[in-house]
Amino acid sequence: MVTLTLLHPQASTPLQQWNFQSQSTIRIGRSPDNDVILNNPLVSRYHLELRATPAKSGDRWQLVNQGTNGTFLNGVLVSRGLVPNDALIRLAREGPMLKFQIHSPPPTSSERVISPPEVKGCDHKGNPPGNLFCIHCGEPLVPVQGVIRDYQVLRTLGQGGMGTTYLAWDKMGKSRGHSNLLVLKEMNADMAQISKAQELFEREARTLKALNHPGIPQYYDFFVEGGKKYLAMALIHGQDLEQRILHCGPVAPPQAIEWMIQTCDILEYIHSCDPPLIHRDIKPANLMVRHRDNGIVVLDFGAVKEIGTVPGTRIGAEGYSAPEQDRGTPVTQSDLYAIGPTLIFLLTGITPLKFYRRRSLGYGFDLSTIPTITPPLRAVIERVCEIKVSDRYQSAKELSQALAACR
Repeated sequence: MVTLTLLHPQASTPLQQWNFQSQSTIRIGRSPDNDVILNNPLVSRYHLELRATPAKSGDRWQLVNQGTNGTFLNGVLVSRGLVPNDALIRLAREGPMLKFQIHSPPPTSSERVISPPEVKGCDHKGNPPGNLFCIHCGEPLVPVQGVIRDYQVLRTLGQGGMGTTYLAWDKMGKSRGHSNLLVLKEMNADMAQISKAQELFEREARTLKALNHPGIPQYYDFFVEGGKKYLAMALIHGQDLEQRILHCGPVAPPQAIEWMIQTCDILEYIHSCDPPLIHRDIKPANLMVRHRDNGIVVLDFGAVKEIGTVPGTRIGAEGYSAPEQDRGTPVTQSDLYAIGPTLIFLLTGITPLKFYRRRSLGYGFDLSTIPTITPPLRAVIERVCEIKVSDRYQSAKELSQALAACR
């Protein structure tokens, strides 16, 4: 397996990671049809390819540059060359840096769990097709993949650079004061060797445990089993806004505004903590809409930061991150900044970077070509995305009131 890790340009800490288990060619560039997409103006649309060549000792990987600004392998400008393990690949002289690593194939999902299955699933008759649980006894209908501590793993929900999430069943959940059905998040073994990744994973657990808001997933448990860290939390039945828009298309302004007002309510809560907390990763993919009430839930608290702590690693999504956050000095108004580009995405279905361009007084979002954005809403977005923090709305409550006036 090949792992590519995007590194912070100054601190060399991991920002994002991609794993490739069986691909023989890995394409890297700015275009959305690449395997690794890097939204940086120094990166060409199709900047480079990594190609595997079979050898007796395993695959040998070759780098082929296709970018206008060149590619540097361990500091040397190359057009084509073999890539050693742990090599550093920089796209353009001042562009993003990737660390290249070769690993043994990861264990399968069934091998990840700690012990063999305990149950085969309920066999009561009369359950509708596709039901996950028995309508008679409430037990799982499907065979469990395995058991991690007391949690029966029903299926894998997703896998990313940081961890794998499972849908799990806790038979004793009700007696422990929470739902039987929950989400179990496992920190990936290859990320456990990176101290910053461990810090972010544990920070999410500590943060969720301390928070209590209907718009934030409820914390259930955090533990270490078999040398791996796990976080158990409430399952949210819904869909994140990124997937919602990609599957169903843009929404009308009243709906987009309502969702952002709800997001502001959650931000007001975490900004009012003692000390105040900054989420640092507000974006459509981290905002989930509950099916039952169309309410917003803010996800992924791994990047959360307390006000007053020392400047840290630059964390944030391209196009949604405020200028001061890009410099590693976020404030609560940095979370509010992300509401602007999120609204642009909800109303257009297009990445907000497409509307970010140079203007007379610097860079900003050009909303003149978006017909669904009314003049009042345009004024709100422009203000919340001002370059200077002092020129923005100063609290989530103030922004919420401004949005409500645009309904």
